[in-house]
Amino acid sequence: MVRFFCFLLLACAIGPASAAVRIKDVAQLEGIRDNQLIGYGLVIGLEGTGDTLRNVPFTEQSIQSMLDRLGINVRNTSLRTRNVAAVLVTADLPPFMNRGSRIDITVSSLGDAPSLRGGTLIMTPLAGADGVVHAMAQGALAVSGTSSIGQAESFSQGVPTAGRIPNGATIEVPNLSRPGDLGPMTLTLKNPDFQTAVRIADAINAFTERRFGMKSAHENDFRTVALSLPRGIGPTRFMADIGELMVEPDTAARVIVDARTGTIVIGQDVQISTVAVTHGSLTVRITETPVASQPAPFSKGKTVVLPRTNIDSEESGGQIQIVHGTTLRTLVKGLNQIGLKPSGIIAILQAIKSAGALQADLITQ
Repeated sequence: MVRFFCFLLLACAIGPASAAVRIKDVAQLEGIRDNQLIGYGLVIGLEGTGDTLRNVPFTEQSIQSMLDRLGINVRNTSLRTRNVAAVLVTADLPPFMNRGSRIDITVSSLGDAPSLRGGTLIMTPLAGADGVVHAMAQGALAVSGTSSIGQAESFSQGVPTAGRIPNGATIEVPNLSRPGDLGPMTLTLKNPDFQTAVRIADAINAFTERRFGMKSAHENDFRTVALSLPRGIGPTRFMADIGELMVEPDTAARVIVDARTGTIVIGQDVQISTVAVTHGSLTVRITETPVASQPAPFSKGKTVVLPRTNIDSEESGGQIQIVHGTTLRTLVKGLNQIGLKPSGIIAILQAIKSAGALQADLITQ
């Protein structure tokens, strides 16, 4: 039987058109960003769950190189250990981190080690895209997943080949020292919109005129707002003050649909011009009932299985309904009157968009 599964309908912001939020929640200072770090290292102390050295030659080479630096020569020795695993170490370096600060790291297996539980990462340099080593990582892994393998059955829960080390890396090269190092100050909107940029500039100017007697913000475009630092205040305190100012962000009308999961997200400002909609569904049932054919007595025949398939189809017609909506609540109520599941609503929204009656951007994921 062929069935269509749809699970979830989400309608966002059914209440007021928008709510005031802090500027720090909708915009950020340009240039303040994390930097990704990566490094290659070894995890030791595993209980027989490390890499198979014959299958993972780079692990054996890494062990040999590490022991060479420690003054132990094993170049002509065939290593058989299963307590070591090659891993990649990743981390995000936050801005304004000073030397000696610590950050969390993620450790992921690179070879065929089935589990990293109980292992310890030895000293691993972490470099950025510029090739500079910004941090050194080391410590005992915290692995949430587990696995057990027997001769006839295995058990696995979570991901035992990846783990984290809280505060596992020490910063050696700082990122940035202060916001003034960024040059001209510019706010970047997280959700670009012309109206939101203008409202942010107006809110900042109203604050700076009242406190400093000058306007210090100007909207460049729908994505950025340029800032001028008033006299007598530092960039850190200035950003702290304007970050608490309240604005009402504005967004374009959008409908997001995901046909794989049956998810629909409808924005507050979505409207539908008056249209008549009907929708029917087709259900096809395929039933297999094979039967055994027995030969006649003393016929020297063989028993065979004969296929028997029964196909039944049923199409349910839907009533035609008038759907229109000047508000999101009215729109959702009209779609629910048709009595459809999310898959049907997705098909209707796509058809309404093709008819030019959906006054919003339809984004299909």
